[in-house]
Amino acid sequence: MTDRLLQSLTRLGELQPVDWLRYMGFLVWLLAAVPLLILPLVASEPPTPGAMVGWWSGAVLFLLAFIHPAVRLQRRSPFWLRVALLAVMSVSAFAVNYFTRSGIGSLLAMVVAALLPWMLPALPGMAWVGTLALVFGAWVIFTPEGTFLLALIFVLMNLGLTLFPFIASLLALQQVQARADLRRVNSELLATQSLLAENTRIAERVRISRDLHDLIGHHLTALTLNLEVASHTSDGKAKEHVDQAASVARLLLSDVREVVGDLRRDGQVNLREALQVLAEGVPQITIHLDIPEHLAQTEPSHAQTLLRCAQEVITNAVRHANAANLWIELESGRDGISLRARDDGHGAAELMPGNGLNGMRERLRELGGRLDISTAPGVGFQLRAWMPLDKPL
Repeated sequence: MTDRLLQSLTRLGELQPVDWLRYMGFLVWLLAAVPLLILPLVASEPPTPGAMVGWWSGAVLFLLAFIHPAVRLQRRSPFWLRVALLAVMSVSAFAVNYFTRSGIGSLLAMVVAALLPWMLPALPGMAWVGTLALVFGAWVIFTPEGTFLLALIFVLMNLGLTLFPFIASLLALQQVQARADLRRVNSELLATQSLLAENTRIAERVRISRDLHDLIGHHLTALTLNLEVASHTSDGKAKEHVDQAASVARLLLSDVREVVGDLRRDGQVNLREALQVLAEGVPQITIHLDIPEHLAQTEPSHAQTLLRCAQEVITNAVRHANAANLWIELESGRDGISLRARDDGHGAAELMPGNGLNGMRERLRELGGRLDISTAPGVGFQLRAWMPLDKPL
């Protein structure tokens, strides 16, 4: 029993802020629905059928409108749909207040306030909270016993009830975004570290090959020449030994040259591994990588540029496109290598490149490459980064 309780508490501790918001929204709706069931039994005057239809219609409409943002809280819907759902929930909560002549609908207004930071920017969200408080408080003045002072008290009370969940939810959203940014930056650092380690390995191999060629190769060449000279000036048993030593020296020189060639040829980095590390660190979207086998190992200069392009594409898909999926594909031809990327985000009517895209275009231009970008509302963001190859893959 104790173990099960501990396991349950552990699972609760692993819930993310978005999960708490989702579950608490349904819980608050249930807490508001219970009084609606009891109210006809305890009211001094039985409510009219029209009032009961009114408050239950409001409660059911609120629940139906809440389900969509609760399920897709971190996948932003079109702006008009978010505003429409918030309007339906707000009007439904007010209908519960109006037809019950109580503050039960204010519980539902708190849920709306908690959703606002996830569905609207901060300033429009604050304005929505103020409007909720004003409408939910001011309607009292139109009741028989309502006065301006009573309406003001209700406005301030509803402002406090809605402002607190709004601020708490806003802070939770900022925390979620900060964690996601931290994880994404960490994955970028790991991917860059992987490339740096590969570059360091390659640089060390080049240094060793240079030392072998310049030092050992030079001495072996000199030794071979001296032994050949000695072979011509000796005879008998001594000549046999000199010829044998010269043969061994030539074999050693050939082996050294072969090793130097192998060290210089193996100068490619594992781009596939770096991109996989980068993709695994972005939980907000699903990244689909398509890297042909012959492109998994790439020249260091190409790999560094392609990795930077992938980082910028991922950042754009997460921060601006609100995409759920991102496809990244590498392909090569006779003249160059290219990275293609597309997402299923909302797109934009007009492309306004930021520092990241401009920096990517400049980096590719320095390598003799180019950057092509296209986007439109409803079709997402598409990008192709191309650069020439020093040698065919």
